[in-house]
Amino acid sequence: MFCPECGTWNRAAAARCTRCGVPLPEVAAPPLDVPDDELRALRQATGNRYTIVKRLGSGGMAHVYLARHAMLARSLVIKVLHRSLAADAEMRERFRREAEAAARLVHPYVCGIVDMGAADDIEYLAMPYYAGGSLADRLGRQKTIGPTAAASICVQVACALDYAHRHGIVHRDIKPDNILFDEDGNVALTDFGIATARFHGRLTVTGRAMGTPHYMSPEQAMGKLVDGRSDLYAVGLLLYEMLLGNPPFDGEDSYAVGYKHVHETPVSPDQVDTRIPSTLSAVVLKCLAKQPADRYDRGFELADALVSFLSGSGSGNAADLRAARAARATGLTPL
Repeated sequence: MFCPECGTWNRAAAARCTRCGVPLPEVAAPPLDVPDDELRALRQATGNRYTIVKRLGSGGMAHVYLARHAMLARSLVIKVLHRSLAADAEMRERFRREAEAAARLVHPYVCGIVDMGAADDIEYLAMPYYAGGSLADRLGRQKTIGPTAAASICVQVACALDYAHRHGIVHRDIKPDNILFDEDGNVALTDFGIATARFHGRLTVTGRAMGTPHYMSPEQAMGKLVDGRSDLYAVGLLLYEMLLGNPPFDGEDSYAVGYKHVHETPVSPDQVDTRIPSTLSAVVLKCLAKQPADRYDRGFELADALVSFLSGSGSGNAADLRAARAARATGLTPL
């Protein structure tokens, strides 16, 4: 049992905490399992600030835990860099850069960073908990998302990206897992772990592709330098997948997928499913242009195109249109 005061692990039969001496709650039966070493180390690293509730899942870089702020009783998520990666100086720097990049962005549709810290081989970030889950969760349940809801989601993502790009930050890993929702369905863009910024030196050498293969732009797949238009290509991939249930390109391995991003033209969504409006398909295909110069230049341009579609669709959900217009009114102005 974990002590409610100091977070120390105690045997189930202990009457008092072995560390602070506080009486422990009575339990009807012994716990089914003992927490892993990382969970114990995380509790010690964060001291008394947070109560670590449970592990929510794991990604390529980090484990994710649900926690509560001890003083404010606020639910939080704590990301802990995998220990195998924490031994690598570049990966530690990449993880810390996520906190620095997100901390520079204060925007309604960007997931902020509440805290960060390190102790021995534990590197962690704390951020708000979004009860609505991720876009990946939603696609897992629903397979597809209707045109108006999908457009509304992408308006918010485009607005968040426009703000990030105006502050010199290119995300480079836009994918369903990194799009979160609050209880009201509002978007929060998260995971700036491989973002590039004008205030950072490059961590990767030319020719090394960073990102998720199914959501890479052609230039990213080739390991070239990228700008904000690469992120907008990925928004087009999100929109394509929401409308049809799968991204436009797939293959046996990451090389095969990357090759298709570079050389193959996606099938227009309205040709795959005639129920998808041609005007929305045109927005998707413009995002997915092979050459960055043929895409939308800025996030606000993509947001405007999607709001225009929602306003003229005639069948759009009023709530989706209100959300899209509200997103577009968050202070986006061309510089």
